[in-house]
This record gives sequence, C-alpha cells and structure tokens, in this order.
Amino acid sequence: MKADDGVTQPGPTLVVTVRDELRRQIQAGEYKPGDRLPSESRLTQDFGVSRTVVREAIAALRADGVVEPKQGAGVFVLPPSETAPAFRDVDPDRVSSIIEILELRTALEGDGAALAATRHSAAQEEEIIEAYQRLTDLARQNKPTAEADFAFHLAIAKATNNPRFPEMLQLIGAAMIPRRMLNKEGEVPVSPDYVRLLEQEHGAILAAIQMTDPEAARQAMVRHLKNSQTRYRQQLRTGNLTS
Repeated sequence: MKADDGVTQPGPTLVVTVRDELRRQIQAGEYKPGDRLPSESRLTQDFGVSRTVVREAIAALRADGVVEPKQGAGVFVLPPSETAPAFRDVDPDRVSSIIEILELRTALEGDGAALAATRHSAAQEEEIIEAYQRLTDLARQNKPTAEADFAFHLAIAKATNNPRFPEMLQLIGAAMIPRRMLNKEGEVPVSPDYVRLLEQEHGAILAAIQMTDPEAARQAMVRHLKNSQTRYRQQLRTGNLTS
C-alpha cells in the first residue's frame, strides 16, 4: 500500500517505534533542549517510513511535552518539564481522598473517551489495543497491572489529540491507579472475578472507540470509573479487591 507521498505505508505500530527512538535520542542528549529535529523528509529517509508515520510520531512526542513544532521553523526539543505538585497530598488511607481522584477522572476521562472515539488515528487505535492486550495478559497471569492500566488510559487521553488530556493524567500521576498505593509492600493482589471485570470494562471502552461511537465510549468510561469508586470503597473496608 502506498501513502500519498509515494512511500510504502507501514503498519501503525511503526509510529511507536519511531516515537520511542526519537525519545531515546533526545534523552541520550543527541538532541538537546532548543535543538531542531531533522526535517520531516530527512526523518522519513532515516527511518524508512512514510511521512504519515513521522507526523504521528512527532504528534505523540508533542502530546508528551517533549517537542514543540513552530510554524515554518521546524520541530524543536523542549526542556524537561517538572510536574506540578498539585496531587501529591493524596492520602490512600482516606476513602475520601481516593474517591476525589476517581470523581475527577470520571469527569475528565468520560469526555476524553468521547473525543478519542472520533479523533483517534489508526496508530493511536493500535496503541490503545496494545495497552489493552498487555493489561489483560498481566491480569490473567496475576501480575501487577497498575502500570499497564495507566498506559491504557493514557493512550486514550493521547487519542483525543488534545495534549491537555494526557498532561492532566500525568499530573495526577500515581494516584491515577489507587490499587498500587493501597499497600506499601506492593500492588494489592486481585481476584479472578476482578480480572474478568477488568477485561470487560476496559474492553467495552476499547470497542466503543473502535466503533467511533463517542456516546458509547463516554458511557463505558464513566461506568468503569464509577464502578471503580464502588470497588475501592469495598477494598478500603475489607482489604480485598474482590469485585
């Protein structure tokens, strides 16, 4: 399959490969804050991919606050950002503190899922699918899932193509997934019933986004996060995440 620029159109996972390699080069100091990245045509040649892949990789780095395109000048590396401490006082020992974050996420991510349903690119959809598959694989193996859970929600936030959504989730940070905060010795184990719920609820969100159905995506996300509020209330009472 040929892209509009005549370059063979690769699978969407190449966007992640290009994004991660550019991020690695930036972190290694090959490109320093203020430096301009090579031109789009040069990156296309260097990576052997289409312009579409390069553009989406740059868009992903922009959403992460790593680079900033400037009209007519190119794409420039930004200084590392410092996360504001707005959510550092979340207390996992207080039910109200956990519920406050989940209520905020419900309002934020409901609209985010709706936007992602209509705005996502093929590459962003692939990233959401990969995150979902990793999340479910870890859950079935009874391995910690908090990081994969965060990655799934962050991928959806990025698919809004509004950088403020992923910025907000990253600002919330560790409090995004309360189960990794509830046990100082490690993530709280989950039951087989919870594993099934995890798959069902996240799967419903993914399916709605794939169908480009914004209202279904909104409802699936809101339902998931409201159910989470109920589950965490139960966990904080009993110490077991059983439903």
